[in-house]
Amino acid sequence: MKFKLSLSMLLASVLLVACSNESIPEEGSTEDIKELVHEYSVGEIKDETASITSEELIVTNSDESEIIYSLPEDEFFVSIAPFINETHPCTNHSLTGCQGEMVEEEFDVYIEDMEGNTVLEDTLTTEKNGFFDLWLPRDKTYHITINHNGKKVKSEFSTFKQDGTCITTMQLT
Repeated sequence: MKFKLSLSMLLASVLLVACSNESIPEEGSTEDIKELVHEYSVGEIKDETASITSEELIVTNSDESEIIYSLPEDEFFVSIAPFINETHPCTNHSLTGCQGEMVEEEFDVYIEDMEGNTVLEDTLTTEKNGFFDLWLPRDKTYHITINHNGKKVKSEFSTFKQDGTCITTMQLT
C-alpha cells in the first residue's frame, strides 16, 4: 500500500481541520509507517525524497512541500552500511540519497543489549543503497558484530532520542 498525499488532499485536510478546530490525526499505524519507510529505502517511491530522524520520517515532494510522519514511540529506526574501502559521514539517514559501498551483499549480524540479551542473530542483505535497516527498542545501547567473507567489525551504537539513524562507521577488516 503506497502512501502519497497530493497537495490538494493535504490542503483539503488542513481546511477541514481548520474548520473543525481539531488536530490532524496521525497518518496510519506503526506497520504503515514501517512499510512507507521500507518503500523509500528500497527505491519503490522515486518522485519524492525522504529522510529519517530519531522521531520523524520527513518526506519532501517535488514542489518542496514537506509531510512529516511521527515514528513509533517504542521503536527506533537505524540504517547500517558496513564498508571495506569507502564510506560517507552521516547522522540522519536519507532514505533516498545515502549510498553505501556494499550493495546487495550478505552479512552475518549479531546484536545484543548491554545486559547480554540477544536482540538479533541473522543473515541480512544490504539493499541497492548498500544499507540494511533495523527497527530496535528505543533508549538502549547495543553491541553489534558484523561478519562478511572472513572480515569482521565489532561496534556499539544506541537508540536514544539524540542518536542518529545512519551508521556508516563500521569498517570490516
